[in-house]
Amino acid sequence: MQRNGKKATDLQIAICGSAGDGTIAAGDMVKRAMARAGYKVIAFDVYPPEIRGFGKCISRVRVTSEQVFSLKPKSDVLISLDDSHAIPHVGEVKDYGAVIYEDMPVTMVPEGGHISGHLLSSHLPYGVPFRELSERVTSSARSRNIAVVGYLAGLYGMPRDVFYAVISDKFKTKPAVLTKMSIQTFDAAFEVGENTFRLDEGVLKPPPKKAKHGELVMMSGNGAIAKGCMDAGLDTFFGYPITPATTIMERLAVDLPKQGKRMLQTEDEISAISAAIGAGYTGARAATATSGPGFALMSEMMGLGTMAEVPVVIFVSQRGGPSTGMPTKTEQSDLNIAVFGAAGDGQRIVLAPTNVEGCYKCAGKAFEIAERYQTPVVVLLDLYLSNRYEAVALPAKNPFAANCSKPVGKLGKDQPYHRYALTRDFISPRAIPGDKGRRHAVTGLEHDENGRPNDHTHEMMSRKRHEKLHSVVRYPGITMSKRFGDKGKVDVAIIGWGSTFGEILEAMIIARDEGIRCAAMKVVLLSPLPMEPINALLADAAEVLVPELNYEGQFANLLTGTTGRAVTRLNRVPGTPMHVEDIVDEIRRLAAKKKGRKALAAE
Repeated sequence: MQRNGKKATDLQIAICGSAGDGTIAAGDMVKRAMARAGYKVIAFDVYPPEIRGFGKCISRVRVTSEQVFSLKPKSDVLISLDDSHAIPHVGEVKDYGAVIYEDMPVTMVPEGGHISGHLLSSHLPYGVPFRELSERVTSSARSRNIAVVGYLAGLYGMPRDVFYAVISDKFKTKPAVLTKMSIQTFDAAFEVGENTFRLDEGVLKPPPKKAKHGELVMMSGNGAIAKGCMDAGLDTFFGYPITPATTIMERLAVDLPKQGKRMLQTEDEISAISAAIGAGYTGARAATATSGPGFALMSEMMGLGTMAEVPVVIFVSQRGGPSTGMPTKTEQSDLNIAVFGAAGDGQRIVLAPTNVEGCYKCAGKAFEIAERYQTPVVVLLDLYLSNRYEAVALPAKNPFAANCSKPVGKLGKDQPYHRYALTRDFISPRAIPGDKGRRHAVTGLEHDENGRPNDHTHEMMSRKRHEKLHSVVRYPGITMSKRFGDKGKVDVAIIGWGSTFGEILEAMIIARDEGIRCAAMKVVLLSPLPMEPINALLADAAEVLVPELNYEGQFANLLTGTTGRAVTRLNRVPGTPMHVEDIVDEIRRLAAKKKGRKALAAE
């Protein structure tokens, strides 16, 4: 990677093995150590779908000195802990990339079973006796994954001290001898790597200066959601386990009781959303988290939250669908249900962060927005973003407000309280049960300003529930949309949402380096859409490209239906993140199409 004429650090490592090999743990050590050293890190782990002790695991870690926004389609280094699982991924190693593998297996290897026989002529092999290194120190092969980490660190000159700290943290609850032996294994393998003549071109330059403000923390998207919830003052969380949202609940189960708050695992998703709405009705900050199948079950109660104007936050981490689909594969196919999934006209607010830092901000701001607009707020993630790790600079000061409800104020002696009073901004002053002199009715039926069932007010109240949401596009402290790249007229505009925007941004940078005038826009607020900046970009663009991880082009449909502008769709459903090169190829094609039209017009 060249930045400002200098070669910067850009090293992507893929570790592949079987469940039980310590593959994910090895990747975790690398990403945490390099983040601690001050590098930018993006990481994503792939787990087997089976809930058993076997199956393929892959940990990918991209370490850079300059900010990047996605994983690379090809890794610089592939480390095999299990050749049967790693062999299919040999083609994902770049030309002149390194392949590191066990060169002293303890059993006979069947023909074609060793990874060395599958390397391309452009690959650089590094055979290492990892099992022997582990057994020499610990008399066991169980530390083989730590030997892998040590060899990698020695080979590329990674700082030892940060790995010592990460290993010590990992085993701090275990007997001290385990930490000592793990560090000894790391050191033995480090020395082997350090004394190996390295053939590949991977460069590890000194890390950039650490940020002066805020704390740099390695966290996943789900971890950032949990942190945002805690900093926003979440009072109570109700949930039911479902991949890939479960870790949100698991983290809050540990963190909430420490602050005297509560987490309850309910019997199903319907109970979870019902309890969360009930808690929101009482004035508590309440939330739940689920994935597509669970969110489908919540749709009826979401309608109640909208009609009753009760604040609640729902985190939805998408996976391959429909039905139970592909629980351990990523997809962006729950946009339709998030925006439209309700009986009647039940518009709600939908936010979709594009990176891990955005998960933290959207999580905290979702509670403010839910209170301010008295409505359910959906925060859409996906498996890729939920499980992706990034080094995030957390703010030094808590950025979230404790209470954003519109107060009732003082009422006259004979002045009744109207829970659903019509106001200039269509947001009613909100009282909670127990407030003296603020008795009111709440129902899922259409109602009047007092909350009493009344069919004749339906048009008036429908307008109230929709009109109050318009100003959310200007809600402070959160980016609802943002344009990147060239200003003014462009050949190609790329519009995206959610985790795919990282790949979009990388593709735009490559295209601009090739001389193509292009711009990219991330849209965080998916309902209601921020129409002003979107229309401004569309007016500047000769061609519009919308890449997303679903088959139907759900966001493209939303854009086209709202703006009337035809767009080019780039839809993929492989269960994995979109490839940057696929987006770049489409940008090139559209730019050439525009150039061809211009040449034809000149004739």
